[in-house]
Amino acid sequence: MMERIVQGMAPADVVKRLQAADGYYITNTARDLSQSDFKNRILLHTDIMAAPSRERAGYFSLEITGGASVHVDILRKQVDPFLKLEILREKMPTTMFQTLCRGVNLFGYRPYPQNVIRFTVREFAKYVDVWRTFDFMNYVPNMQAVFEEVGKAGKINEPCICFSTGPEHTNEYYVSKVQEILDVTGSDIILCIKNHGGLGSPRRIGNLVDSIKQAYPDLPIHYHGHNTDGNDIGRITEAVKNGAVIVDAADASFTGFYGPPPILSVIQSLKELGFAAIGIDEEAVIETSEAIRDERQHYAPFESQIKGFQPTVQIHKLPGGAMGSSLEQAVKGGFLDKMPDILHKELPRVQKELGNYWSVTPGSQILWTTAVSHVLEGERYGNPSGDLRNLLLGKYGPFPFYRPEDWIFEKVFGENWKQILEDEGGVEDIEDMDIEQERTTLQERIGSQPTDQQLVLYLQHPNDAVNFFKFTEEFGHVYVLPPSIFLRQGGFEPGETLTFTDHDGKEHMLEAGPSIVNDDGETSVYLEVDHYQRQYTFQPDLVEGATARPATISKEEIKILATSGDIRAPFAGNICEISVKAGQEVKAGDRVAVMEAMKMQTPLTTEIDGIVIGIAVKVGDALQPGDQVLKINKDE
Repeated sequence: MMERIVQGMAPADVVKRLQAADGYYITNTARDLSQSDFKNRILLHTDIMAAPSRERAGYFSLEITGGASVHVDILRKQVDPFLKLEILREKMPTTMFQTLCRGVNLFGYRPYPQNVIRFTVREFAKYVDVWRTFDFMNYVPNMQAVFEEVGKAGKINEPCICFSTGPEHTNEYYVSKVQEILDVTGSDIILCIKNHGGLGSPRRIGNLVDSIKQAYPDLPIHYHGHNTDGNDIGRITEAVKNGAVIVDAADASFTGFYGPPPILSVIQSLKELGFAAIGIDEEAVIETSEAIRDERQHYAPFESQIKGFQPTVQIHKLPGGAMGSSLEQAVKGGFLDKMPDILHKELPRVQKELGNYWSVTPGSQILWTTAVSHVLEGERYGNPSGDLRNLLLGKYGPFPFYRPEDWIFEKVFGENWKQILEDEGGVEDIEDMDIEQERTTLQERIGSQPTDQQLVLYLQHPNDAVNFFKFTEEFGHVYVLPPSIFLRQGGFEPGETLTFTDHDGKEHMLEAGPSIVNDDGETSVYLEVDHYQRQYTFQPDLVEGATARPATISKEEIKILATSGDIRAPFAGNICEISVKAGQEVKAGDRVAVMEAMKMQTPLTTEIDGIVIGIAVKVGDALQPGDQVLKINKDE
């Protein structure tokens, strides 16, 4: 029986072990499960409960960070992504930790400067052993900086070829893409087939694996899929039969509809075909699910609004990791009833029109927001996001198969679109950021000298990182709270007593006191925590997900006001950048602010020359259509 692959092994030794494997290995994709089926809300407390049995289970790796989880950790769960890795490493000393990295987009939604990419990888590589890196255009240069820094850190590179379906997506294309990757990385890598949507039939996946193995027989292949259509065990089976040596699955008691299939089901299916799961302790696999099974009930509010498998994923191609968040947006936006039209008609249409590239972050958000805009507003490509503009300009890389038709460019950019494409088109060469200046800015914002880890989080998600640091400074580390407390809905009754055991086995007691609202709207909450009385004061805030108030002015009126220098929000979203200062002179076409909605950023530009005479918003403000952003006094 082959020995287990463990944390600390050199990449070349890991590759040799995989090449000699007489079965297959399993990656527990806990992160992807959390993102796909629970909107990334599974808490560190639950992962700590699972850690002892996951460590004994003998996985090739545990995917526990990366993707959107780094952002959601600080935004929704108030946990430091680095501290999470430190704590889990103490509990799991031999299991390799794995991340999902979006290449130049890192753990965010748009390209970052090269020095930020390298700095981020160096810091996370202190904890992460396997780096699964992808680019939504399969554009290898967008992954190169990550490859290089992972190699320097002595960690394992797992470059991806993103998979999709359609006449352009041939074996010949993917085999040639593998060679492009190998030309950059060398041979000591693992290749991931990233089937983020759970697309294609089992036969199609088996055929692809076979074609790659025929061309590169010594290349270890890791198959990643989603069970959105309920058929991923079939695809996994065919992948292993044709030479894949690692596959992804997850703990059975938390599996749902859009993430990976259950680990034990994969093992049982392949065992009858003569394929052994190397190093796996089946009792530990079962024990993990039993250890956390009762926790699932507390995550129910974050499970999908639509239950059941979706075989129609083969039509709309929305990735598993985006299904839950997209449905959540539909509920909050009041357009859940429009989802059949969006998913089955407009989204496939948009995907074909925009080049049939791979529907995965951030490309999936571009397709999604464009399709939603078309259905809700009735005008196709009439309200393009900044990210759609960047896609058409080739900022993310060249279109892999064909360019969208000219009418789309004209609709988005206007009649001078050819000149705009000539002047502004091409992959964006982002200047390096002055990281030390950013460190100084962060220090000013939080009032203390930031660590390198804090700086890494700030460089990717500046406002959310600052809010998180301030929250932690005031309230401490909340990962000690179980989901029954942290995720509880509906508040607490005065006098109610709650008891729980933290992840170290220590008992705690909370007693809820009264909540008093003063004349300024501030709320004082009184709690008794382990017999110590505490008072917390909260400022009045907007309730997330509250029904948006209707626009007070029409879309046409917003455009008319812009011609006089009165810049209004064209849609509901948040201000993520103020690009000008009061008193600053601007020219027509200059960017004055940036708004963000559904993870897509859209620049607001001025249509006139003039001087900024007033700014009505600040970074982080939530706006509705028609809300004023700033005012420009027109040059006469």
